[in-house]
Amino acid sequence: MLNMDFSQKVVIQTGEKEWIPSPAGGVLRKPLAREEAERGHATSIVRYEPGASFNRHEHPLGEEILVLEGVFSDETGDYGKGTYLRNPPGSGHAPFSKEGCVLLVKLHQFDERDTATVRIDTSTADWLPGIGGLKVMPLHEFEHEHVALVKWPANEKFQPHRHFGGEEILVLSGEFCDENGRYPAGTWIRSPHMSQHHPFVDEETVIWVKTGHLPV
Repeated sequence: MLNMDFSQKVVIQTGEKEWIPSPAGGVLRKPLAREEAERGHATSIVRYEPGASFNRHEHPLGEEILVLEGVFSDETGDYGKGTYLRNPPGSGHAPFSKEGCVLLVKLHQFDERDTATVRIDTSTADWLPGIGGLKVMPLHEFEHEHVALVKWPANEKFQPHRHFGGEEILVLSGEFCDENGRYPAGTWIRSPHMSQHHPFVDEETVIWVKTGHLPV
């Protein structure tokens, strides 16, 4: 078990973590949270070396992917940097990467009723106006769970707020900040139910953020 106490805040600088081999040759991982070695709840940064592939496998409680670098592929298509994917509970595939790729991967974390298949190219999707100077790109929502990209302009401050059902962030570019610290690109932050902070940035920053999905 790794970081499975959802009442605790977790901050990981993923760029400083070592790559660990997976059962598939040429596929490496940086585990962020993990229930069991090869099954159950898992959040990881995953790297496919050029030409690497994974045997066909099923997702009993879904799979969520954000392509961070390169091109990720499976039977349904080729997905470049910035693509957001959701494969619903009961789906399966045989993924590979011809040129190599780096992904954020979340496994076995869907509500079984959340059956949407999602494919969004965030490099071309529209940004919507958010609170203050923020811009938001909604990616998915189901009941309390909301997933989006959020773009912060330089020197933006956000009001102090609490997270019902927690919050999870991956800093994609720039540097995200709050009263507890500064989080450069590549930082993964998971904050528990009803945690509070007062975020701000000094430079333009883009984050992937999910709220409302952790135990209450």
